[in-house]
Amino acid sequence: MTVDAAPRIETTLAGVRLRNPVVLAAGTAGELDEFADALPLEEIGAVTTKSITREPRAGNAPWRLIELPVGMLNAIGLANPGVEAFVRDRLPRAAQLPCPVIASAAGHSIDDYVAVASAFDGRREAALIELNVSCPNTATGLQFGDDPRLLADLLRAVRPAVIHKRIFVKLSPGAGDLVRLAETAVAGGADGLTLVNTFPALSIDPETRRPRLSRGSGGLSGPAIHPIAVRVVHDVHRLVTRGAAIPIIGLGGVMRWEDAAEFILAGATAVGIGTGLFVDPKLPRRVARGLCSWTERQGVRSISELVGAMEAP
Repeated sequence: MTVDAAPRIETTLAGVRLRNPVVLAAGTAGELDEFADALPLEEIGAVTTKSITREPRAGNAPWRLIELPVGMLNAIGLANPGVEAFVRDRLPRAAQLPCPVIASAAGHSIDDYVAVASAFDGRREAALIELNVSCPNTATGLQFGDDPRLLADLLRAVRPAVIHKRIFVKLSPGAGDLVRLAETAVAGGADGLTLVNTFPALSIDPETRRPRLSRGSGGLSGPAIHPIAVRVVHDVHRLVTRGAAIPIIGLGGVMRWEDAAEFILAGATAVGIGTGLFVDPKLPRRVARGLCSWTERQGVRSISELVGAMEAP
């Protein structure tokens, strides 16, 4: 049985059917469908667009992505064509894709988020909307995902502007009390959470004594943050989302199917892959196949039975 015909690992993400729990993370698979050149998209559950802002952004100067022994450090700067061009020129291609598309929205201000999210809300090609509130590109220099009050203000404005789509909120492990922020997101109308974004970090070149990234600090992703992300998913699922039936996309350092299985046992309904795509574009296929075999060995009829099923220590 092929992965795309394995009902055992089908899942539902906020009402959207996924053929398997594997999601390509925002900013790691091109703007929309470019990753189809490396991996057939019918073999994954969903693809997330680049984070799109109200106005076009050129992004940061090089270097803006570097490899580290423990993962990857990036400060791309949300390079994207802007929501008007994206919706006009790129998003229509999503109608021909063999998997759902999660549209990622970012911004400097509340008005920016409202403009981008409402533009996505009016498009049938976008199955879900993900609010990336954990990139430091706001007008105040803060991240909306850093402060529960800012996050509540943001959702108070965005939620009424999005009528047709479910909203996921993407949070960062560097934001402090993730449980409190998750509670704020759910109370503000989030239909799901993406946990977690990159971890704020810095790498310095000893010879030049300068940061390796042009911007200075950046976001750390990859295997180094995986155990942190698993703990966050577990805590948020146990304390916030389980009782409210709010799904989680677990994200951070998935390099093997076992990493994805950890997220599911911790409480994630779906699992994002980002840095791993740079290492091996075929990784999502292997992860999906591994999850299929694992689910069969666990003796359950559906992978959904394993969500949050970690045994107590």
